Amino acid sequence: MNTIWSDYFQNIGTLYLSRTLRFSDVYKEKYQSAFCIDDTNRNLKMLEVGCGPGALTQSLARWYPNADIIGVDRDTSFIDFAAQQAPQIQFVEADATALPFADNTFDVTISNTVQEHIEPAKFFGEQLRVLKPGGICLVLSMRRGVSIDADCIAEENSFEQEIWDRVNRYSQEALQKYAVGQYAMNESELPLAMEKYGFRQISTEYLTINLTPDNPGTSKEQAYAMINAHRQTAIDAVNSIPHTAPGIVSEEELIQMRERVNQKYDKRIELYDKGSKQWDTSMSLTMVLRGMK
Repeated sequence: MNTIWSDYFQNIGTLYLSRTLRFSDVYKEKYQSAFCIDDTNRNLKMLEVGCGPGALTQSLARWYPNADIIGVDRDTSFIDFAAQQAPQIQFVEADATALPFADNTFDVTISNTVQEHIEPAKFFGEQLRVLKPGGICLVLSMRRGVSIDADCIAEENSFEQEIWDRVNRYSQEALQKYAVGQYAMNESELPLAMEKYGFRQISTEYLTINLTPDNPGTSKEQAYAMINAHRQTAIDAVNSIPHTAPGIVSEEELIQMRERVNQKYDKRIELYDKGSKQWDTSMSLTMVLRGMK
């Protein structure tokens, strides 16, 4: 049983809620245009590498209803959660560097924020192996976006600051131990790496996803989802402390930290309901790298 990622770095709630927003059907046409997949093929086979808790996999199943889609991840908790959320989709616990599929199996492989954690020869090599001739490899990579918190959320008291100062040294050790982000590449290095490891007809697209609760076009339901996705991320960060820094923070301190998070986000919801615009935003920029076998 492997739960390193979900315990130490990004919990289920953090990934599932944030990716559900980023891969909402609102942005379906943006993604489909960038992916450029022929979905008239009724035997289309797609593989999501590093699917996490399955939010993107579920979106792909809606966007490409003719496709047979499989999601793989090496984190047991992610796979269990994904299978419960979408039992109609096949989810498999597997390592991206040793995929349990025969050569020339898939028409499309896709990954989201996975490449930077895996040695490039293994990352690209395994996908090249399992793709059919003419198959498409899609690599989604987060670039620097914009993240602005509302004042009621950004403020930290001395208690919170002291806790995070205590924890940060241990968190950095965990990042290094598990090679998190060790193989990150810039916007020119990524397509060159894809070419180096056997792909052709390489192209790039850049998609912006604007998550701003106070935008006039944002429904109340969407605004709540945006605010509460950030709440869950903050709660999950606190819940990860016993894993990343064991014995450093007491249970009583953790309880206070969670209470403080909920107070902040309850206040943000209150301000939204009153019509007091904060213009906090999370604007993500995603690089979509596309190559053909």
